[in-house]
Amino acid sequence: MKIELSYTEENYLKAIFSLSVKKESAVSTNEIAQKLETKASSVTDMIKKLNDKKLVDYKKYQGVSLTDFGRSTAVYIVRNHRLWEVFLVEKLNFSWDEVHDIAEQLEHVKSEKLTERLEAFLDHPTHDPHGDPIPDENGNINHESSEPLFNIEKGSTCVLVGVRDSSSLFLQFLDNSNIKLGSEIKVIHKEVFDNSMTVVVDTLTRSLSSQITKNLFVKEVN
Repeated sequence: MKIELSYTEENYLKAIFSLSVKKESAVSTNEIAQKLETKASSVTDMIKKLNDKKLVDYKKYQGVSLTDFGRSTAVYIVRNHRLWEVFLVEKLNFSWDEVHDIAEQLEHVKSEKLTERLEAFLDHPTHDPHGDPIPDENGNINHESSEPLFNIEKGSTCVLVGVRDSSSLFLQFLDNSNIKLGSEIKVIHKEVFDNSMTVVVDTLTRSLSSQITKNLFVKEVN
């Protein structure tokens, strides 16, 4: 079944998919509003429209979940977005802080053949430039075990595998601090007052606020 969806409707499906990947319960309208930076009342109106189109199951006070049709639609959009980000970085030499908005436009192109050929051309990447996993055509995602740097204790060493905040400003900050995916990070001091950290990134010492460490996903090195 194929239906015409607006870009806004597709973005809602993508947001619900992203929020529901790591949880078994339904997604709340407040979670969606926070992710899309909009009002809860606007979310409720849109969810009712998606419910009428059989894309979501919505129960008042219980939350929202994707139907099989809604999930397959969301997976297609997310796959497109993350594959285009890989293409822009690897083949057109865009930096990782430039690609999100461009991929937001390209993700809506409707061509399964184009998506399949793009994936093959890129040699079937598993993650986008920000460390987010790329779902396969069935929506399966290969999750790496990771946790926020915020949780890592003093004396531990870890490797950066992803970022929660993919905004241009945050990614530019990381670039200016020589922090990138694959960087080795050792926590040499953790402030009791606010959990800010002093770390060694590869060979350079950096001070990181708790807001920053909450947005860096790492994997501890044994």
